[in-house]
Amino acid sequence: MLSAHQPFETYPALIREAAHEAGGVAQVAGGVPAMCDGVTQGQPGMELSLFSRDVIAMAAGIGLSHNMFDAAVYLGVCDKIVPGLAIAALTFGHLPAVFIPAGPMTTGLPNDEKVKVRQLFAEGKVGRDELLEAESKSYHGPGTCTFYGTANSNQMLMEIMGFHLPGA
Repeated sequence: MLSAHQPFETYPALIREAAHEAGGVAQVAGGVPAMCDGVTQGQPGMELSLFSRDVIAMAAGIGLSHNMFDAAVYLGVCDKIVPGLAIAALTFGHLPAVFIPAGPMTTGLPNDEKVKVRQLFAEGKVGRDELLEAESKSYHGPGTCTFYGTANSNQMLMEIMGFHLPGA
């Protein structure tokens, strides 16, 4: 449903195929709930954003708790899923792990234009329709959110720590 996570739809099949070609077996251990701050802004439940990190960590941990895996591949993007998956990975630190991001989202509405519309909305000078139109133009493709917020920071940090391939 969320553009940041959309690329992951086909990843499990691709990972299984690659593992099979290398003589291995890959299984999906579990999935985690995902929410997007950009979508939930002003909506009931928005306050659950940071709490969702713990739920994500627990969901990933439960998926790995069967002691049946030789390694783990974590598919994650954003400032809630990546830290939650990192907590799970550290809990199962005996398993080799790699994180695979969804890749960058193509550029949409420039940040300065988006900020201007958000400010005008906060001042009551434009309505919700104009705000939603600007938000939709900002996040119009699959991948990591285009604004320089914590989603991108998390992706860069994972690369710096060596959990992503360089340039991911």
